Amino acid sequence: MAVQLDARPPVVPAPRHARSNRGNRLARFDTRYSPYLYIAPFFLLFAVFGIYPLVYTFWVSLHDWDLLGVDPTFIGAQNYTQLMADPDFWHSVVNTLGIFVISTVPQLLLALWLANLLNRHLRARTGWRMAVLIPNVTSTAAVAIVFGVLFGREFGMINWLLDLVGIDAIDWKSNRFASWVAISTMVDWRWTGYNALIFLAAMQAIPRDLYESASIDGAGRARQFWSITVPLLKPTIIFAVIISTIGGLQLFTEPRLFNSGTNAIRGGPLRESQTVTMYMFENAFAPHYNFGYGSAIAWLLFALIAVVAAINVLVLRRLGGGGRKEESR
Repeated sequence: MAVQLDARPPVVPAPRHARSNRGNRLARFDTRYSPYLYIAPFFLLFAVFGIYPLVYTFWVSLHDWDLLGVDPTFIGAQNYTQLMADPDFWHSVVNTLGIFVISTVPQLLLALWLANLLNRHLRARTGWRMAVLIPNVTSTAAVAIVFGVLFGREFGMINWLLDLVGIDAIDWKSNRFASWVAISTMVDWRWTGYNALIFLAAMQAIPRDLYESASIDGAGRARQFWSITVPLLKPTIIFAVIISTIGGLQLFTEPRLFNSGTNAIRGGPLRESQTVTMYMFENAFAPHYNFGYGSAIAWLLFALIAVVAAINVLVLRRLGGGGRKEESR
């Protein structure tokens, strides 16, 4: 009986240098392209929920787009031209910038002081650090109701305190500057603790050796704060300023809830505290339903935020650079 032998050639393993070359190519491919793969989900989501709505809003702003109509009409830059001559729009811009300045500057200064206080050795300091965040987690509607009562014209506590020192009652909702102050107080109460925790986290990263060396040289707490803490917090301060700028110029909830009535979106009888976002909502939705005009307002608000944020960053960098030049001299 014949035995059939396997005619297939024996399997010869690949040379070691070939396997090493293949592994090196895979390693180089992984090193070069895997970081892009890891960050791709963020950019995909940003493109879908960020860039696309932004581009689509700009496209809508070039149309006479009635939400109750059928076919939008392309009109080019007519919405922007009309907006540049709209006195109510510029009135809302002044209101927005006024509330932004009155609320943001004291807010960041108080947050910086509060963070420096919480950075010291206090009893139950963890509890105090958690307590400063309570206003931020409180419902905005509840905050607006409480502050609406505090700043009431007839029975408000603020006017009662002013009457004790001989100052006449202020109509906080009908006076333009007074409404700015009332809304800014509401914003400061809600967001100061949040910024304070951001500054506190940055302060925790400052080496304690710097403070010990300064103390040995005779520097007091105030000198240490302005010469060590503030300069090293510059990146965090710039971040907080940018975030506060974006939030302050997009202010909507607080002034909307502060003004009660049948047409509260106007921010008072004479638009005393109407912000740009409120004016955008008024035109894009009820009662005008002019979606194209509202989209144009949204784009100009985007440009306003970019300009103000850039100015703030340039001012802070100039101040920081001036301080370093003086120290080098």
